[in-house]
Amino acid sequence: MARAYYQEKLSAERLKRVYEIASPRVRQYLQAEIDFVLGQMAPGDRVLELGCGYGRVLDRLAEKSQKVFGIDTSPASLEMGNKRHQGRPPYGLAAMDALQLGFCQGSFDLVVCIQNGISAFQVDPLALMREALRVIRHSGLALFSSYAESFWAERLGWFQAQADEGLLGKIDKRRTGNGVIVCEDGFRATTMGPTEFAELVHFLGFEPVITEVDGSSLFCGVRRWGSTHFF
Repeated sequence: MARAYYQEKLSAERLKRVYEIASPRVRQYLQAEIDFVLGQMAPGDRVLELGCGYGRVLDRLAEKSQKVFGIDTSPASLEMGNKRHQGRPPYGLAAMDALQLGFCQGSFDLVVCIQNGISAFQVDPLALMREALRVIRHSGLALFSSYAESFWAERLGWFQAQADEGLLGKIDKRRTGNGVIVCEDGFRATTMGPTEFAELVHFLGFEPVITEVDGSSLFCGVRRWGSTHFF
């Protein structure tokens, strides 16, 4: 259900509207995520964003390094992104499944999956991490983010605003809580906490660096060192 939302219902202009109606506190959260990623980048890095939508984040990443690429499963969002970046810092966009990336091993210095993509994509998070790490060079970094537990009220308010605009189904208040937002049309938004992040990364044989940012995001960083036997 969530995958269909982002491919069809929450794509292109409708996805753009999600950010336009965000409260000042949510906008602060969105900016803090981008700032954190920029702080992990070096000017010459090759960067890949998973779930890039219409290029909202890539626009900013391309200002620091022009070697940026984004993938998404929504043709409408990608078409909008291609139109948006005409005359701006160049970046590449492609329709691609995050679990089956069409890149060789070690193609990127940094892979980014933010704004709760690890949950929102509705795919096996272990497979998502494994594939992201496959395309990172030795000593490269993968960054995944989810929502901080303390951001629940602001997050719920943002989703309520989206429901009021008809971008999401009506929120099922009886089934919504404990970090999970459920809509009456079947849409369900979950999160990932520090213990869940750590368990995934340890299973792959790496050590996570988990950081709370701005009181709104939980970032899990994974640096690819040593053997790649699990690929």
